[in-house]
Amino acid sequence: MLELTDFLQQHESIFVLTGAGISTASGIPDYRDERGEWKHRRPMEYREFVDRESARQRYWARSWVGWKHFRRAEPNAAHHALTELERRGRVERIVTQNVDGLQQRAGSHAVTELHGSLARVACIDCGNSLAREVMQRRLLDLNPGLAGLDAISLPDGDARLDAFDSATLRLPACEACGGVLKPEVVFFGETVPPARVSESFAALERADAMLVVGSSLMIYSGFRFARRAAELDMPLVAINLGKTRADDLLTHKIEQDCAGALTAALAKT
Repeated sequence: MLELTDFLQQHESIFVLTGAGISTASGIPDYRDERGEWKHRRPMEYREFVDRESARQRYWARSWVGWKHFRRAEPNAAHHALTELERRGRVERIVTQNVDGLQQRAGSHAVTELHGSLARVACIDCGNSLAREVMQRRLLDLNPGLAGLDAISLPDGDARLDAFDSATLRLPACEACGGVLKPEVVFFGETVPPARVSESFAALERADAMLVVGSSLMIYSGFRFARRAAELDMPLVAINLGKTRADDLLTHKIEQDCAGALTAALAKT
């Protein structure tokens, strides 16, 4: 643990990238095992969601149930440790790949939600936006049978829903234009908004070190920042249980629980 303590003490402007592993202690499952392999089925692809109503029915049926558990999650000690690090003026920016909003709820301000937020829904045709709770009510109004459903939680508000015929689900349309509604998150196969990427790279360029917390970096949207840090010859440390895509780029790797590692290191700084 001394290495992480030294890292936090030696650097005054740390670019932090967080992934699903930081939120598992809050009860939100992650995607990958210690070998970097999928634990569950692959998430729905963007084109599948856009092109097929049956895919949207399946997504919203599972997500309606999953949201009930997802929204009850609370920030854990790892989120609070990063907020404390920010309060001490040691964080340049926290870029999160998560869509749970827990880092902001822990009190952090300098946060970029790289993949968006599950708390908002938008029309893919006109961009009209609404709160997720409004979408939940509209789905229930159209499908009263959802009320009694429960299921096993999966990553990012998804759920394993086997006892419901999603083909019967009636989908609400955009009230402004009648278009298709989609959560304001970046699906697999979808492009991260360029402004978020630019903001994140700019923050990385201003930083003097990079810290990865709870991410395998297997998807390019996160890995590119680790690769850029290496190109800048910037110290690059990861706290992650298991393999990461950037293992050969890391200055140091801490294979421990995120909350325990961060809390112990902060206590010594």
